[in-house]
Amino acid sequence: MALPSYVSGGWVQPAEPGAPLHDAVTGEQITTVSSAGLDMAAALRHGRAVGGPALRELTFHQRAALLKSLGLHLREHRDELYAMSARTGATLFDAKFDVDGGIGVLLSYGSVGRRELPNDTVLVDGNIAPLGKGGQFLGQHILTPLHGVAVQVNAFNFPVWGPLEKFAPAFLAGVPSLVKPASATAYLTARLVELIVCSELLPEGTLQLVCGSAGDLLDHLTDQDLVSFTGSASTAMRLRTHPAVVSKSVRFNAEADSLNCSILGPDAAAGGAEFDLYVKSLVTEMTVKAGQKCTAIRRALVPRSSADAVVAAASARLAKVVVGNPAEPSVRMGALASLDQREEVRRSCKALLSAGTAVYGDPEHVDVVGADAGRGAFISPVLIRSDDAARSEPHEVEAFGPVCTVIGYDDTAHAIALAARGRGSLVGSIVTGDAEFARDVVIGVAPWHGRLLVLDRDDAKESTGHGSPLPMLVHGGPGRAGGGEELGGIRGVAHHMQRTAVQASPRMLRAITNRWVTGSERATGDVHPFRKSLAQLRIGDSVVAGPRTVTVEDIAHFAEFTGDRFYAHTDAEAAAANPFFDGIVAHGYLVVSLAAGLFVDPEPGPVLANYGIDNLRFLTPVYPGDELTVALTCKEITPRGDAEHGEVRWDAEVTKQDGSSVARYDVLTMVAKEWQS
Repeated sequence: MALPSYVSGGWVQPAEPGAPLHDAVTGEQITTVSSAGLDMAAALRHGRAVGGPALRELTFHQRAALLKSLGLHLREHRDELYAMSARTGATLFDAKFDVDGGIGVLLSYGSVGRRELPNDTVLVDGNIAPLGKGGQFLGQHILTPLHGVAVQVNAFNFPVWGPLEKFAPAFLAGVPSLVKPASATAYLTARLVELIVCSELLPEGTLQLVCGSAGDLLDHLTDQDLVSFTGSASTAMRLRTHPAVVSKSVRFNAEADSLNCSILGPDAAAGGAEFDLYVKSLVTEMTVKAGQKCTAIRRALVPRSSADAVVAAASARLAKVVVGNPAEPSVRMGALASLDQREEVRRSCKALLSAGTAVYGDPEHVDVVGADAGRGAFISPVLIRSDDAARSEPHEVEAFGPVCTVIGYDDTAHAIALAARGRGSLVGSIVTGDAEFARDVVIGVAPWHGRLLVLDRDDAKESTGHGSPLPMLVHGGPGRAGGGEELGGIRGVAHHMQRTAVQASPRMLRAITNRWVTGSERATGDVHPFRKSLAQLRIGDSVVAGPRTVTVEDIAHFAEFTGDRFYAHTDAEAAAANPFFDGIVAHGYLVVSLAAGLFVDPEPGPVLANYGIDNLRFLTPVYPGDELTVALTCKEITPRGDAEHGEVRWDAEVTKQDGSSVARYDVLTMVAKEWQS
């Protein structure tokens, strides 16, 4: 039976069986794949009309909680996904890299959504901009989810991690996804989606699946849709220039070809810690997923004097890599995803070998354990040495498999120039113990890279490796690598949202953003806001306290008590000579402490803890005899869905007798949702 697609609320069989899909290890046919007969326009409409509204009704915290629940649900099915991954040629380590990596992205966005986003449906972006002299005309940027569908066109090499790393930030932003996996490994993505659908955790319409060709999918895009693509640069160019994408300014993100390099520092001598780290990383990146990673090392840039040692050490490690059936315990590298992929790698190897010599392996022959090398998509790891760094092939041809070229460089400038010849990469690494070399190379190659790993003996134990994208960092690269960015924590979420500048009065901005804005109304009453639970507290609730006169004795006592005897607080003559002061001034932290003494309600109550201060600025000096008044106003309320408390952000402004602002900051507290006095 052909692979079904999940569109418009149900599983749909294609009108035609389509192309066969084979087990990468045995050559056995698994299923067929086709999208014939699928109504792409209806699928997109379903996402916009059903999935989008359901997601936008949820707050960021509610979406984050669903991502966490989904990640935990998929964890329970990891063994099944691992087993299916073996049919793609993946070893158990490869399968974990893919499956656990994808689940990790869900959990990471579940965490970042609750930690960094409000329990609201609107995201405030940046600070308020005053637009008028009187304080009644302000500007504020906000982010709201696009009312379209995030269309994913994924590659074959990560059938689990690939869709999940695109789905998670889109879902958290409030945008439904339509996944179009690469056909070669679509059966694994289809099972992933089936597990998600059967969990019934997600609102209907928030995740759809199209197996087979994209057909006329892009023809039906609107200005509110997005496209995220992973694959070849040539396909990215074709999709990016699709008439609908161009005419409707559809947001397009691409992750394409990447001739990633790893640079060995001249300080890293054979037998040293950094040298050994370099060789280990090189071989790992060549053989994990059989080199089928967009982040794998394709160019090993080493000092010319170290080339022989690197080749010898890497070849020795590669000789220990057993190729074959992932079911065999001794196997460390499985098959490529398909026979077609093997032939593509062999063609690329021919071009690379025209510019160098194979110092390990043969792309046409490989010894295989536990499988038939003729039926499975097996290939040997191939290490190539190119002594002519000026040749174009190593810098232009990507063999998407276990293939890497060792190239010698003369000096730092030459290494930087060679790295830049990749014309844009997802990731590069610098392995060195020399901090000056690391700085020069990072700054030199950064314009051509989306991510850079600096590896040394200090971070080696904690490093996740050259080829491991992380949810909190951007994954993408300039130029040849596609010019896009995925992941990146909140950056990935914001990609799926529209940034809008709102110009309004403080009162209107407060209503729109659900945050108190300077100039909007404060509510002072008989009940101190610290006596109110989260259920009772309202935006704008305020207490004004003071005045409190600051004395010379206060300043002297604070200096002695804390040990902060900075001259501006203790030496009248020296303080008067300071261009900012006219004499002894109060410590800024004394001002903050006195303000807390004015606004705090001391009795036990719903305010459980103060956990920090944000954006503290001291604006005007405070001299002995000045009188301080503080206004504390509830600025933002963020309930936690899974706890008995939430966070409250308070605006604190300290002024003195002439009305000038002395200090301004945000006070952060934990407040109980309910409180019995």
